Order: sequence, then C-alpha cells, then structure tokens
Amino acid sequence: MSTALRKLREYFNDPLFVRTSRGMEPTPRALALAPAAREALSRIERGLLDTQHFDPAARTDTFSITLSDVGEIVFLPRLLQAFAAQAPQANLRSVSASHGNVERGLEAGKIDLAVGYFPALRGNNFFQQRLFSHHFICLMRRDHPFADAPPTLERFCACGHAVVRAKGRSQEVLENFLDKKRVRRRVVLETPHFMSLPFILSRTDLIATVPHAIGFAYVAEHASITLAKPPLALPRFDLRQHWHRKFHNDPRTTWLRGVIASLFNDELDEWPR
Repeated sequence: MSTALRKLREYFNDPLFVRTSRGMEPTPRALALAPAAREALSRIERGLLDTQHFDPAARTDTFSITLSDVGEIVFLPRLLQAFAAQAPQANLRSVSASHGNVERGLEAGKIDLAVGYFPALRGNNFFQQRLFSHHFICLMRRDHPFADAPPTLERFCACGHAVVRAKGRSQEVLENFLDKKRVRRRVVLETPHFMSLPFILSRTDLIATVPHAIGFAYVAEHASITLAKPPLALPRFDLRQHWHRKFHNDPRTTWLRGVIASLFNDELDEWPR
C-alpha cells in the first residue's frame, strides 16, 4: 500500500493523504480524483464478473467444430436441435481439417472442439472426454444375396467391397485390425468419403463395413439398403471430444462441451447395439 501511494503521489505531484488531528485525510486533489477512481473500479468489477457469466440464449457468434463426414451424420442433427432450443441466435460451423490444422485451430481458438475419432490429439496441451463407443456393421442393398443369410468369412472376403480410406479416421481401426488378422477382402472400390456409399451400394453387389451409427442412419433414410452382422468380431472404438487447455475454463467452450456430453453418451446412445 505504501509503495502504491508513493507512486500516486509522484504521478499527481500531490501528497493525496495527509495526517491531521483526526487521522489521515484526503487532500482536495484526492477528493477530486475519487469519482473517476470509483467509476474505473466499477468498470473493472463489471468486466471481471461479465467474463464469468455466459448466456447461450444471447449469443450470436459462431461455434466451430471439427468433424469427419461420419461425425456430421452422427452429431450434427441432434446438436442443431440443442442449439435451436438453447442458443437460437448462435451459429454452428463444421470444419474439415488435417491433423496439424486441427491442433493449430484448437490452440488459436479458431476451432472450439474436435469431436469424433482423433487419436493423434494427445499430449499435455489437449484435454479429452470420452462420449461413447462405436462398432462396425455391414451395409448392402436390400436384395443382396447376403441380406437374409449372413455370409461366412470366406464368402465375405470373396464378395466385392467398397472401402472408405480416410487417413486418421475411424476406418483405420478396421483396416489395421483386418491386416493383423490377415483377412483379405476383394476391394472393388476405394473412396475417401462415406457420403456416396448408399447410392453406390443400392446399385451394385458391393458390401461396405462402416461404423454402426452411420449404417443405421443410412438405412433409416434409404429403403434400398440394409444391414448385416459381420462374419467376425470386429474392434470397437471410442468417440471423444477434444479441446485445448488454453480454453479449459472458458465459459463459452465449457457450455459447448456440456451440451455435447449431455447429448452423446453411453446412456443416450440411440443406435442399436
């Protein structure tokens, strides 16, 4: 306190407080400064309190989330419904980015969350929260020869397959597993996208092995395709949300993480096992 008072006295070239018979009293200069100081302190207090208060209903900004194409199908419909109810004036942007760009985007605040399967987002600078697990299921046209009678592993491998190859995504879990088990399929089509699969499968005899949520979503929207259980036990993988530690206590990001965690978890998994 003494040091601060000394600096103020030097700055204003005034003692500001002097000792009298009634104790320390302000000088006229100090009394003149009091209203401005009081207003400045009030602004600082309001600013500090405002940073701790977050009202989603009043937000008009855009929340950015990195998702794969599978993630858009799995997460966006229900997330948009939650935004309409809780933050009706806010916007949502789905961002597709490489691993390096995701890291830099999260660090810079250009991306609020990475949601889905992002195994490379590790280290001390990133937090993560598990949401729920996915497994794989086979997708094919409804009148496919294997639709009513699940194939043996031998017939499964001999059949033509459409394979999604997207680096760093959940499909790598399946491909790595099949390589270790030395399961060799007849790959007729390779594509980096899931979106075209329903249209391709409905007009061919190809089979695609996909995450179960996307399989059920496609069957619900496309009457021409159906699901079948794979002829071998395939691995499961976790879907998580990831954020940078710089924004761990940020009310804006905290709210978004809470919304996602409340919508997507083991208890509320809407896709049949």
